[in-house]
Amino acid sequence: MENLDSDLLRTFVAVARAGSVTEGAARIHRSQSATSIQVKRLEQILGHPVFERHGRGVVPTEVGKTLLPIAIDVAARLDATLQRIAKGPVEGKIRLGVPDDHGRERLARIVADFSRAQPGVELDVVCAMSAAFPEALRKGALDLAVYEVEAQAAGEELLMEDPTCWVSSATRDHATADPLPVALFDNECWWRDAAIASLEAQGKPYRVVYSSQSVSGVIAAVEAGIAVGLLGRSSLAPGLVDISNGVAFGPTPVSKLVLAKATSPENAALEAMCTAIRAAFPAQGS
Repeated sequence: MENLDSDLLRTFVAVARAGSVTEGAARIHRSQSATSIQVKRLEQILGHPVFERHGRGVVPTEVGKTLLPIAIDVAARLDATLQRIAKGPVEGKIRLGVPDDHGRERLARIVADFSRAQPGVELDVVCAMSAAFPEALRKGALDLAVYEVEAQAAGEELLMEDPTCWVSSATRDHATADPLPVALFDNECWWRDAAIASLEAQGKPYRVVYSSQSVSGVIAAVEAGIAVGLLGRSSLAPGLVDISNGVAFGPTPVSKLVLAKATSPENAALEAMCTAIRAAFPAQGS
């Protein structure tokens, strides 16, 4: 039986994260034909396809989904080991933006793992509503950011997909409420537009009774039973229920958690932080 080459795994990860062979090839600085050959070689070793066509791009097959978190972990461990052995300690400062909802759950692990591995790096973390993060990256106010988008753009690396759903307190039945009380995000967030579009698609009367800049604020309103809200499935906690099929709502999008860098030059500290973040979100599309 042949062994899996780490170079093949890196190519696989690049294409999976980009959702395109062409874009994946660009990320690893290879030609499209060379990248396609490596993907085919990987599939020959596995005996199964790892990608299937999806629109203009590709998505992992079931075998690909199984392989992806393992490939990410292998590449990250090899990079970290090489960095420690060949380059020694990494130093510098990183300004990192993390959204408040995912920040609560995973920020502690990212920071702890990174600080242990790279004690010489000063980490300045902004945990806030992420709508302003892309502009902060463009202006150089942040070096690196994790944030949620409805549609992935060039330069944004997919970390996780999170379907959205309408949520209510398990102790309140809003099905017959007229108008429906709704908790929304503030105006600068695309989630607000998505929620309003879903409500208006079915023509159900509603009124906004609560607005918040944070996921925790919307969750608090829903938990209190004063409103329903549009949240990601990853935010569902005990006491909250998905009511998307129980009340007349229009379709809602899938939220994409992405990683993006500023246009400043690459450095070892930044790459080490990217590795730590990828390790904390190992299963793309989960």
